[in-house]
Amino acid sequence: MLYEKRDNKWVYLFEEGKTEMKPLLGGKGANVAEMTNIGLPVPPGFTITTEACDAYYQYSRQFPEGMWTQSRRALESIEAETGKTFGDRQNPLLLSVRSGAVVSMPGMMDTILNLGLNDETVEGLADLTGNRRFALDAYRRFISMFGHIVMNVSSENFDRVLERTKAGRQDTDLTEEQLEEVITAYKRIVFSELHGKEFPQDPYEQLRMAISAVFDSWMRKRAQDYRRVNNIPDDLGTAVTVQAMVFGNMGWNSGTGVAFTRNPSTGQKEIYGEYLLNAQGEDVVAGIRTPKTINELAREMPLVFAQLQDITQKLEQHYRDMQDIEFTIEQGKLWLLQTRTGKRTGAAAVHIAVKMVEEGMLTKEEALLRVDTGLIDQLLHPMIDPDTESTLMTSGLPASPGAASGQVVFNPDEAERLAADGEQVLLVRHETSPDDFHGMVAAEAILTVRGGMTSHAAVVARGMGKPCIVGAGEINIHLEQGYFMVNGYEVKRGDWITVDGSTGDVLIGQVATIQPDLSGDFQTLMAWADDVRVLGVRANADTGHDASVAREFGAEGIGLTRTEHMFFSDERLAIMREMILADDKAGRQAALEKLLPIQRADFLDIFRAMDGLPVTVRLLDPPLHEFLPDYEQLQVELYELKLKLKDAPNFREMDDTLREIYAKEELMAQVERLREVNPMLGYRGSRLGTTFPEITEMQAQALFEAACEAHTEGITVHPEVMIPLVSMERELAGQRKLVENIAERVIGTYGFEIAYKIGTMIELPRAVLIADKIAEHADFFSFGTNDLTQTTFGISRDDSARFLPTYVKAGMIASDPFQVLDRDGVGMLVKMGLEKGKSTSPDLKVGICGEHGGEPSSVEFCHEIGLDYVSCSPYRIPIARLAAAQAVLRRQDVPTVDISTETQVETDVIPELAGVAPNGTH
Repeated sequence: MLYEKRDNKWVYLFEEGKTEMKPLLGGKGANVAEMTNIGLPVPPGFTITTEACDAYYQYSRQFPEGMWTQSRRALESIEAETGKTFGDRQNPLLLSVRSGAVVSMPGMMDTILNLGLNDETVEGLADLTGNRRFALDAYRRFISMFGHIVMNVSSENFDRVLERTKAGRQDTDLTEEQLEEVITAYKRIVFSELHGKEFPQDPYEQLRMAISAVFDSWMRKRAQDYRRVNNIPDDLGTAVTVQAMVFGNMGWNSGTGVAFTRNPSTGQKEIYGEYLLNAQGEDVVAGIRTPKTINELAREMPLVFAQLQDITQKLEQHYRDMQDIEFTIEQGKLWLLQTRTGKRTGAAAVHIAVKMVEEGMLTKEEALLRVDTGLIDQLLHPMIDPDTESTLMTSGLPASPGAASGQVVFNPDEAERLAADGEQVLLVRHETSPDDFHGMVAAEAILTVRGGMTSHAAVVARGMGKPCIVGAGEINIHLEQGYFMVNGYEVKRGDWITVDGSTGDVLIGQVATIQPDLSGDFQTLMAWADDVRVLGVRANADTGHDASVAREFGAEGIGLTRTEHMFFSDERLAIMREMILADDKAGRQAALEKLLPIQRADFLDIFRAMDGLPVTVRLLDPPLHEFLPDYEQLQVELYELKLKLKDAPNFREMDDTLREIYAKEELMAQVERLREVNPMLGYRGSRLGTTFPEITEMQAQALFEAACEAHTEGITVHPEVMIPLVSMERELAGQRKLVENIAERVIGTYGFEIAYKIGTMIELPRAVLIADKIAEHADFFSFGTNDLTQTTFGISRDDSARFLPTYVKAGMIASDPFQVLDRDGVGMLVKMGLEKGKSTSPDLKVGICGEHGGEPSSVEFCHEIGLDYVSCSPYRIPIARLAAAQAVLRRQDVPTVDISTETQVETDVIPELAGVAPNGTH
């Protein structure tokens, strides 16, 4: 539906906005409005709304009616406040034009600085400031930025001219004459690349083109890729903030920087950041000058630093959260350009949340909602094993925590391609830009030669939870030759290295890692979550070790032990094949007797780890072909044996080879007999146990013997037997009877009582439809959402990767349904199964044990419909615990910041460091 063409307000002056208008003004526009209204020194400006962006696309990339008129009127207000006139020869007003989406996206969209300069106004700026060199420097910056972003001229052509003119010197060393030469050369580049089109001299035309360029950047590939990776809707649009320029490059009493009210890596309460004197944003992006730490500003400009400290604390108190602030110093005067909820690591997020409760700034409930579950995931990343020897090549700045190894690649396209082929890659760049984003997503970690803790690589990597080191300046990359040199080491493309994003160390080869110790603030936060949540959290664990890890992470039991996973070692697999390929029950029984003690020992390990907690064991479920040799591979082996027979040098070897051929042919015949056209819907689960009851009996015997052995050791056991792949109530009734008979016999032999439960996995639509009948034979339901998704959609989860990404990219579905629970389809089946099951069995315990059990939005859905628990992999348990608590609090409408924006952790953080500079801040 098109927007109405009359009476629409597309433009708001800063003083007309406020924080609550973020959906309309975007994050940047809402926050500069808020700062303006609380009296902070903000250059005047106005914001064009996100609705205008939506209308722009509905009108085939034309401004909606009234928007340009309102923008011109708002521009007059800026002129009145500043005393300058846009396009005036004597007293020119210059502007920045910046993007600002509701959910910010670091460097994915565009910003233009110094807008309004032309051949005349540059002279006016020179006269006004008494600094012609500064004016010329601003003009050359504007031509290159506008030429590249708005007119699509290659930035490399501008860079070559500048580098040739500088001849190894700093930008600040260029003379007025050299800057004039650069400007003339830049204009020629525009004229040449655009086939005779001149660089625009009309400031109003510049402004129209810049606003369009920012709107256009919303739908550029890099922005679309970013939204897809971070689950940001395409229809939000971006606002455009137009603001009077202030200049950090007017001399050595001017500068630009960014400051965090707390350390974004650790969460410590200290002002943290970087700045450069006599600089604009692209100086930091280029990595030519190394930024200084914010504390050095106290020595160079003590009054400005004191004012900045005071403002940072006021902003943190006002927003009740850690803030990331962009600032510019123009000839000794401090200007605030932006504030936003600061991007932070997982460790910092937890520390800040806990400390702000202790400081009385937040309630425990608000603190729980402040920590995004994605950030908790960062805390679970591996770290370098301190007991492992390693060789340090060099160090850089520890920009994003965690340790990872990978094969060195220098090109983001190659990183994406190799990662798609299953390779572990580590992206090494001079510095990253938004165009590298796809390679950063694919890489295990990122390493850059240049940049600071607030550079593009640092900001984006922290948002993705990937290890990252920046500013490793000792590295010398030889791109064409495909290697880098550092401290005498030569590292070629494809060589393995390891980076420690927590320390900044770059190590040779693949270095062993360990999981971090989670204690202190983390445990405090998790305890608060446990006090709030209603939903239980269990683990999917198949070994005693996994069960121990799960318990350490707070699991309240085992929701799924997949017994088939116990058979995949070589020794066990051979026995399993012997059982499957047996010609009769006696042969199967002989093999099962070998498997029984193995299963019993495994179950005992799990019971020991879960002392006092329930353990749900699923009986054998997968298609039998998974345990058998590949038929095509057997054909190849048979062919090779026949070649060997042909070339046999003597009768004895011929005889041995013939025996091998006969055995191989017999095996192939058995495999052929068991082959299925559609094995995932074939001979598995309860169907297998019904056909071969001795398999169910063996597993039940192993389980209850282990439970009894554990009981004799003083361990409290709560065994739960889960019958898989049930589609009719008689399947469950028959299998339940078998298990009960074995349980009573085994427990009776030991002479004491053990309470146990028998239930089923609901993973077929028919099972949902008759869940009331199935519940008559079940003590519990566990929804196997992996298979339920597969059977509901009619999609093979093994093959869906061929087309599901296309569906997601095209917006046909919001997410891969195997990763995020499909609420409208699969979710409704879960809800139906829950309600029907409870209708005949009110005490029925119900949970899910698919991979969705550790995905936050899926956990929230499980809470909403009233499930008893979710079960997930051990390392996702803290995520599920926090998500379950947040689900409770959201339904209680606890006031707090918009957690969805913090999922991206306010990703507009320092866009200039992502390739586009803000208004003078860098």
